[in-house]
Amino acid sequence: MNVGGRHYRSIWPLIASGGARAVGIVDQTRLPFEFVTVELDSWTKVATAIRSMQVRGAPLIGVAGAYGLALAMSENDDDTTLARAHSELAATRPTAVNLRWALDRMQALLRRTPHVQRAQSAWIEAGRIAEEDVACNRALGAHGARLIAAKHAARQRTVHVLTHCNAGWIAAVDFGTALSAIYQAFDDGVDLHVWVDETRPRNQGLLTAWELAAHGVPHTLIVDNAGGHLMRRGKVDLVLVGADRVTRTGDVCNKIGTYLKAVAARDNDVPFYAVVPSATIDWTIVDADAQIEIEERNADEVRRLHGVDTEGRAASIVVAQVETKVANPAFDITPARLVTGIVTERGIAPPNALAALFSEEERATA
Repeated sequence: MNVGGRHYRSIWPLIASGGARAVGIVDQTRLPFEFVTVELDSWTKVATAIRSMQVRGAPLIGVAGAYGLALAMSENDDDTTLARAHSELAATRPTAVNLRWALDRMQALLRRTPHVQRAQSAWIEAGRIAEEDVACNRALGAHGARLIAAKHAARQRTVHVLTHCNAGWIAAVDFGTALSAIYQAFDDGVDLHVWVDETRPRNQGLLTAWELAAHGVPHTLIVDNAGGHLMRRGKVDLVLVGADRVTRTGDVCNKIGTYLKAVAARDNDVPFYAVVPSATIDWTIVDADAQIEIEERNADEVRRLHGVDTEGRAASIVVAQVETKVANPAFDITPARLVTGIVTERGIAPPNALAALFSEEERATA
C-alpha cells in the first residue's frame, strides 16, 4: 500500500548497515501518529517485535516468524538453534495459527536441508511465504469485494460495512484480509462507507482508520459498543472481520469483542463474514473452546491509554488504579452458527461447508 506516495509492505528483507541480512518492519506501536520503520537483525529481535505487537495481525506474524527462522539460520545453522528459535518464536503469540503454521513449514524444510544450505534456503522459503500471502490476500479480497458489490446492487445506496480490529495491509504483508475486500470494492467504484470499531484495549481500529484515510475510503470511527445500536437502526449492511484462527467447522477466533458483534448481527439479520487466508484455518481443531488457547495480555494495556498530547508528543495516562484487578483476554470465539460465511482465496463457503473448498490432502498437510 502507499504511504505518503511511496509503496510499502509491512515487512521486507534487507541488508543492514553492517552488511548482515535483516528484515524491515513498520513499527505498529507508533501508528497512527508516527510512521516509523525498524530494522530487525536477529531472530530474538523478531520475537520481541511479535510479542510487543510492533508486528501484529495473524498473516503478518506468520511471515515474521518465517523471517525470524531465516535470521536464526544466518546466525547458526545447527539443529539446536533451529529448535530453540522455533520454540521461542511460537510462544510469542499462542492464539493465531498462522505463526505456528509458518514456523512448522520452515522447520520441516530446514530439517531436511544440509546445514551449509540452510540459511539460503530459509531466506528463499520465507520470501516465498511472504509472496504467497500477498497473492492470497489479493484473491480473497476479490471474493469479498463481490459481497459488497452485491449489497450495493440490491440496495442501490451506500453500503455500510462494520469492521472490528484491524484486518488491513498492516496486519498482513500487503492488501490485508477483510480490508482487502473493502479496498477492491472501493477501487471498483462501489459506493461504500466503513464503521470502524476502535477495538479496545490496543485500539487497532485506529490503524484501520489510518489505512482507510490513506486510501481515501469513507469511514467513521466508533466505540466498540456502538455496533449493536447501529445495526438496530439499519445502518450496517455487512460485518467483515479477519480472524486469528478458524476451525474446520467454521468457528471463528478473533479479537476480543468479535463475538458480541456476531450476536448483534444475527439478531438484526446482518450478514457476518470472516475473511481469512487458508493458513488461518486450523483443520485439527474440533472443539474451539477446549483447544484454542486464548492469550491473556498484560493488565497495563487496560489500565493505560497511549496517544499524543496537544503538542503532538507521545503521552500515556493511567485510567484505572493499580489496585484494580484487570482481566485482559485478547481474543474470543464466535461459534459457526453465528457466521454467515467464510471468505478465503478459494471462494466463499458457509462455515459448515468450509472443507469443500479444499482437498483432503490440503487439509491433512496444512
